[in-house]
Amino acid sequence: MYRFLLTRQWLILALLALVLIPTMVELGFWQLHRHEHKVAQNSLISRNLKARPVPVASLTSPGHTVPRSDYWRAVTATGTYDTAHEVVVRRRTSTDGRIGVHVLIPLDLKGGGTVLVNRGWVPSADSQRAFPDVPAVPKGEVTVTGRLKADETTGTSGIKDIADLPDRQVMLINSAQEAERLSRPVLGGYVEQTGPEPSGGSPEPIAAPDDGSIGPHMAYAVQWWLFAAGVPVGFVVLARREKRDRLEAAAAAAAAGEQESSGPAQPEQPEKPEPATA
Repeated sequence: MYRFLLTRQWLILALLALVLIPTMVELGFWQLHRHEHKVAQNSLISRNLKARPVPVASLTSPGHTVPRSDYWRAVTATGTYDTAHEVVVRRRTSTDGRIGVHVLIPLDLKGGGTVLVNRGWVPSADSQRAFPDVPAVPKGEVTVTGRLKADETTGTSGIKDIADLPDRQVMLINSAQEAERLSRPVLGGYVEQTGPEPSGGSPEPIAAPDDGSIGPHMAYAVQWWLFAAGVPVGFVVLARREKRDRLEAAAAAAAAGEQESSGPAQPEQPEKPEPATA
């Protein structure tokens, strides 16, 4: 009845189904893990943003790699700006998607040491080799609040580090590179400034990371698992339909054969009338 399943066409279809089912199940778990990662990241962001600000020097030091658990941690830094070594970080976008630069300046800490402060976004100059107009920083001692971020690398950011750049322009925010340029130790990572707010709104403060959106990953996971469940169901439906079609074809062929074997139908002979009696 189901011997057709042993034909080449149906064996290939069965092998394809056996490959698709575990593949779709694995894709579902991949999306589930992405969902779990997003939820954990949102929780980390919310917790660190709401935490009481601590001095930046208590979380990092020269050569220190900021761990993921400290990303976006609220920190403070008190010191004086090193305006002579302010640089801009190229190819950065504003909150509304405009291309410009981030303003990066060293802050010499009151208790010793230097930390990099990302002041925010400003438009690029008309020429890529020119230094843009950047609002001046306050003179004297200042206290900056912000979010602690890890050093950028090409591997983590996807940004290519171009060496031959105009003076006071960089591609990455990297404390090791800036320490080499400044010829003095710099705390690992950098501070993404949130306060005090700049007068006139420039540089444009960097928006806080999103800690509310979880994305469509869970929905995608459920979809992949439904597809995986649908493969065997679809295979059975196709097999039953093939069986039905074959049975109908066989029945039609048998009926045609019986009609041919019985020969053409003979016409009915009219009955002879009985002779009349006296």
